[in-house]
Order: sequence, then structure tokens, then C-alpha cells
Amino acid sequence: MNKKDIAQIRKQFKKDNHSLKISNIFNVYIMKETSEIYHHQNQPFEMLDPDQQELFLINFKKLLGGNLDEKLFELKFQRNAENNSQLILHQGLLSSDVEDWKERMLQIVGKMLLNRQYEKDIVITFIRGEYFKPSKRRGADAEESANDTVYSHPFILCSINNTQEPKKELLFDYVEKEFKYNFVLDPVINLNAPMGGFLFPCFTDNAADVNHILYSSGKVHEPDYSFIEDVLNGEETMTAKDDKAVFEEIIKHVTSDQLNTSTLSNVYEEIHRMIEENEEEEQPKLDTKDVERVLTMSGLEDISSEKVESAFKNIIDDQNYEIKASNVVPKYNSKSIKINTKVANISISPQDLRYVKQVHLSGKRYLMIEVEEDTVVEGFTMIPEAFGEKAEE
Repeated sequence: MNKKDIAQIRKQFKKDNHSLKISNIFNVYIMKETSEIYHHQNQPFEMLDPDQQELFLINFKKLLGGNLDEKLFELKFQRNAENNSQLILHQGLLSSDVEDWKERMLQIVGKMLLNRQYEKDIVITFIRGEYFKPSKRRGADAEESANDTVYSHPFILCSINNTQEPKKELLFDYVEKEFKYNFVLDPVINLNAPMGGFLFPCFTDNAADVNHILYSSGKVHEPDYSFIEDVLNGEETMTAKDDKAVFEEIIKHVTSDQLNTSTLSNVYEEIHRMIEENEEEEQPKLDTKDVERVLTMSGLEDISSEKVESAFKNIIDDQNYEIKASNVVPKYNSKSIKINTKVANISISPQDLRYVKQVHLSGKRYLMIEVEEDTVVEGFTMIPEAFGEKAEE
């Protein structure tokens, strides 16, 4: 799934939406002391109170929020995994019997509870639904309208939420004219911050992909690897942060850690161009040949296939590894690059990095920024200086 596919299904989670039909909602309450199921309940989603429906819809929308490889991860299922979650979920998706669907979801819950101790009581929510996506709009002279043909996408979504202690409050009774202590024993289910969950299957354009599952972590750059491998039976994944760190180490290895800002700016520009050219297609990835080409196109000399392959081998021990291009470049049209010094902190966009240089003068290091206009500090226009000396008029 790309970010457009995710955004498309995410925005469907709203009330009175005819493009989304949620048939069943299945809630499972887990006790922290025993890591066992205390209670579970299945019911038609439409039978919930409208306010309850809205709370859950907001929860599902939050679950699918965030960026790919940061909070959301498209995982490929492991082959030949024991008690395979892919098969369990697929059977649950195809099942027309509610009791059978519940049993399949309880199998997933059982895998979650195996060798896992939660710090709080948790509620695991499953929904089974169908998302209807209109086909692409035809030309003005076409006989069929855009709504005549739709793609139907059955799916299962799981959201894991913890519970909170109810607040102890002091109330004032207007009738009795007295202050009363109010304490509710029932725990509060925190639907505002999902701990994690998943969407099965993945969707790419108008096709379902049952060989992949979309996993959502509770925190950015902190996927639960145990959940990914043992519960979902997904293959090992890399976060965007990991990908970027690998890329940086490979570049340092190839260039012997000798890279100026102009060249780094060229590297970012070349990779950004690749991303833009493939925006409507599959997310571009960088293998050894791509990295070699990017560095050569960026003006670096003495770059060879052997050097790049050696770097991949040394850094990640896999010459066939591919780095997602979007994970490498800082946000291109914003001041996403931070330069921190003891004197000042500077934010700059990747495309403007070429205007920043580190220079040596009289045995000292200086950060030089090329500007087209006068620099104004606290309302005062600075007088230009030539290498530390006052410029002659």
C-alpha cells in the first residue's frame, strides 16, 4: 500500500458513509493479572449506539494514521509459519458464519497472549467490513457513470487499546445542596491512543493483496517486533529511521566520510527526482547500482561497483538489500535539516543545503551561508565583512 491507498481507506471511517459497511464488531477484554480473556462480545456494528459508533470510528481512523515505515508497516507474511496468521485471517475474511469468524479472531487473540504480560487490562477490537471504491471516472461521452462500477474490498481490522483508572471526582448536588464524592469502579477504555493493530489484507489501487498485512505500531519508529513475528507471522521489517541510518553509513563507507554540503545536496536532489518520477508507481528503492549511479551523478569521483557492494556487505551484510528512497531524503520542501552548533541552531531545506558551507580561516572553523539579501539582526542591517575584516566601501 502506498500513502494514497492508506489515506483513501482511512477517510472512509466516518458516520453515515455508504462506501463503508462494517458488519461485525468483536470486543475481547483481557485481564492483566492472568493474561486471560475475561469477557468477549460480538454484535452487529449498526446495533451500537451512534455515539459508541463514532468513538470506534475515530479509534480506527487513528490506528491508520501516520507515515509508512514510521508508524505503519506493510509486512509480507512468512512462509511455512506454524499456526499461520495469514491463513487464520483469510479464513475469517471468507467465513459467512459469525461463530466461525469469532473463533478465528480468538485464535489471533490466543497468539497475542502467548508469553505476553500486559501492564494494564486491554481491549482487543476486531471489525469485519467492506469498503466500496468507485472505479475511475470515465470521459464525458462515456455511457456509464463513475458510480456504476465499484470495487468491493472485504477487510478485517484489529485495534488494541489499554484501559485507564476512572477519575475520582468531587460533585455538588444541587437538590440536596451538598458535596459528594464520586467514584466509578468501571475502567475506562482509552480509544484515543491505540497501542497497535493491523489491517488485512493490504490494498494496492483496486486489488486486494492477501500476501501482505498493514501493521500499525503504537509509537513512531517503535514497532513491536515480537508482535510482528510471533503474532502476525510477518517478515522482519526496517523503520524509515533504520533505512536512513543504513544509507548514511553506506555513503560514509564509500566516500571515506568525506562529503561536502554541495555534494550531499546533489545526492538528495537526485533521489528526490527519482521519487517524483515514480510517484504514481511503486515506491522506488535503491540497490547497489542505484547508489553507485546517484553518487556518480552527484559529482563524486572514483565511485565503483566494488566500493558500493563492499559497503552494503559491511554495513548490512546483504548486497541485495534495497533502501526505500523516500526514507533517505529529509522532507524536501520544508526546513527538515537541522544544523546544531554551540552558538546557533539552523534549520534548512535539502534543496538549499548547497548554500551552506563549513570553511577554515586562521585556524578556526566557520559556518558560511550564502544569502542574496542583507542580513537583519534585531532590526539592524549587518555590514558585509570579507573573511573576518570589514569590507572596504
